[in-house]
Amino acid sequence: MPFLVTGGAGFIGSHFIERLLAERDEKIVCLDNFNDFYDPAVKRASVASFARSQKVAVIEGDFRDAEAMRRLFQGHRFSHVIHLGAYAGVRPSVANPLIYETTNVGGTLSLLEAARQFPVERFLLVSSSTVYGHPATAPFVEDAPLGRPLSPYGASKRAAELFGMTYFQLHQVPVVSLRPFSVYGPRLRPDLALSIWTAAIASGKPLPLFGDGSALRDFTHVSDICGGLLAALDARNVVGEAINLGHDHPIELKDVIATLEAALGKKAAIDYQPAKPGDMPLTHADLTKARRLLNYKPRVSFEDGVREFVAWHVGQVV
Repeated sequence: MPFLVTGGAGFIGSHFIERLLAERDEKIVCLDNFNDFYDPAVKRASVASFARSQKVAVIEGDFRDAEAMRRLFQGHRFSHVIHLGAYAGVRPSVANPLIYETTNVGGTLSLLEAARQFPVERFLLVSSSTVYGHPATAPFVEDAPLGRPLSPYGASKRAAELFGMTYFQLHQVPVVSLRPFSVYGPRLRPDLALSIWTAAIASGKPLPLFGDGSALRDFTHVSDICGGLLAALDARNVVGEAINLGHDHPIELKDVIATLEAALGKKAAIDYQPAKPGDMPLTHADLTKARRLLNYKPRVSFEDGVREFVAWHVGQVV
């Protein structure tokens, strides 16, 4: 029985499909609507490595379409769903919250409903560290009080999790919620800070920094995230749980810039700007539960990961 990966042309999704192809034998359906949140050509390039594989079917479609999802599940009888598709980004969600509700909440619900009608063995609902808000205590523990999300994006991801847990309790849809923290690596989305800052330093242009650089982020390499997702496919005693996937080593943004400067061999011209509404002052994953349930252990140091990312980024520009 095949796996369904939603958002399979995206940054994490394309890496995860490559990892599945390397380590599993199941066939894969890659579902993506190739929207213009960022250049669709980037997404099409991301699927190029597996689009012609006999084990992968790339389907251009929208999981917000409940009837289309019903037909897709009926036709393929998936064993596993890895739901990575979403509208992402804190700041864009403040400016345009409605698309986050219809996609991250309504779209997730249409997939859960399809999985209810055509049962699956495991439904991985990939959430976000932004479900933690004020006044959650760091390091963030999954089953401690989460606080209030600071952005519509965080609220939409929290609502999606709640729908997942409701479908688990009501209909026994085997949902596991995974919460990635500040994922980075080759093919990173161009709208994210690490991409913007790398391009700015490399080109000698001003680097926009919102706030004083003291905010901390728990940057986690995409390969470590994929390892956590792979473990969650078959792990015992995880259905109905929420599990962090992070690095457990928050880094101040000013130190992130310094690491990029070292990797690029150039100094940044920092353009300090006021902090943006919705930005979290700190993300920090407690990994106790992930270690216990998934045997999860991040392996890529931030310094090594940045060097790899910068090498990839510079190679794209040349």
